[in-house]
Amino acid sequence: MDFEKHNQMEPQTLHALAELFKVFGDPTRIRILYTLLQSELCVQEIADRLSMTQSAISHQLRILKQMALVKFRRDGKTIYYSLADDHVVTIMAQGLEHVLE
Repeated sequence: MDFEKHNQMEPQTLHALAELFKVFGDPTRIRILYTLLQSELCVQEIADRLSMTQSAISHQLRILKQMALVKFRRDGKTIYYSLADDHVVTIMAQGLEHVLE
């Protein structure tokens, strides 16, 4: 992306970007995203891997879905979650690389 073209971002764009980064500010949501980097999982599988309740995971997944960071598919009664796209993978990878420097 050419940032010079975006030197005067619209207020709503700045707000949306700030909201996106707020979502990444929660350790539980980061743990969920990191878990979904590895594979597509249902709520119970995520809860088991993170030693959390289904209710807590569902709450965080709702936020992640609203921000278009995760997607889901239904298989019968089970809903499976995965990362929404390669942008999310890139954000996670670059963030991790940055903090490990």
